[in-house]
Amino acid sequence: MKHRTRIAVASGVITLAIVGVGAVVVAASIDDDGGDTPIVGPDLARATQAALAHTGQGRVTSTEVGDEDSYYEVEVTLDDGSQVDVQLDRSFHVVATMADDESNDESIDGDDNGAGE
Repeated sequence: MKHRTRIAVASGVITLAIVGVGAVVVAASIDDDGGDTPIVGPDLARATQAALAHTGQGRVTSTEVGDEDSYYEVEVTLDDGSQVDVQLDRSFHVVATMADDESNDESIDGDDNGAGE
């Protein structure tokens, strides 16, 4: 193989390797918690009210629009320190409530309706 051809092939291989590594880095950076968009404005007030009315206690510690389980997700820290994720639809109706435990997301009430699966 001529010297110029070898350089061209080597450049192509290096370029492909860089593109491949870049794709892996981008894919790895897209995770469940990486790109959360918080609820804001009047929607935040409505989501907070709906979540706290459902739990009957606690304080809102995190929110997300476009959650993988529902349209809105409101994380509530209960008075005992445990956390639950209250899943809401676009109309702020509760569709599921799940214990916020990274190792075990399971419904803690009868409102699951399959939204968390």
